[in-house]
Amino acid sequence: MNAFCPRSSTLRTGLLLAALISGVAGCSIIPEPPKDPTRYYVLTGPALSDEGVRQFTGTLRIGLKAVEVAPYLRKPMIAVRRDTNELAYNDYVRWAEPLEAGIARIVQARLLANPRVGRVFIAPFAFEQQHDYDIALNIIRCEGVVEGRTVARFAAALEITTGGEDARVVARKVFQAPDAAWDGRDFTALAAALSTGVAALCDDLLASLPEQK
Repeated sequence: MNAFCPRSSTLRTGLLLAALISGVAGCSIIPEPPKDPTRYYVLTGPALSDEGVRQFTGTLRIGLKAVEVAPYLRKPMIAVRRDTNELAYNDYVRWAEPLEAGIARIVQARLLANPRVGRVFIAPFAFEQQHDYDIALNIIRCEGVVEGRTVARFAAALEITTGGEDARVVARKVFQAPDAAWDGRDFTALAAALSTGVAALCDDLLASLPEQK
């Protein structure tokens, strides 16, 4: 018959209690989730003037058809061209919106900033809307380039037609913005340079619109 030993019982109880506390503490320590390294970028348009939104006194009514982009630009990642036939996409460097939506947003804002323009309608158009001119854009290049020179490159095919059922072509051309220097690493600078390319496209569009009689 074993004699009862208070000290042994107390020791066992203490060890069990320590093990229990250790287990509970271990379960409550949850590692922090890794930080998402993804960066998102947008194209930028004209800034509001100090007076705020201007009064739209122009009379031109323009319809902006759906902006088309080359299939390789439809990805959420920003495209970087390494050579003529090789493209690179970084999963952590992305557009914050579809590229065609961003370009349409900037084109609309820049056209509306011109005093000649009163309204800019975005496709799909309402049946009763009347347009003086319709604009169609197909984006050919909108990317960084590390082939030879490291630059930002933007190009688009554009077509301007008169509105209405008997539409006629006013202008049809391929526009290429001047290459802008880029260091190949700063994607904020790349987005800004491509925004400048879109702005230059808008200037060309406005210059191609016939003068009002």
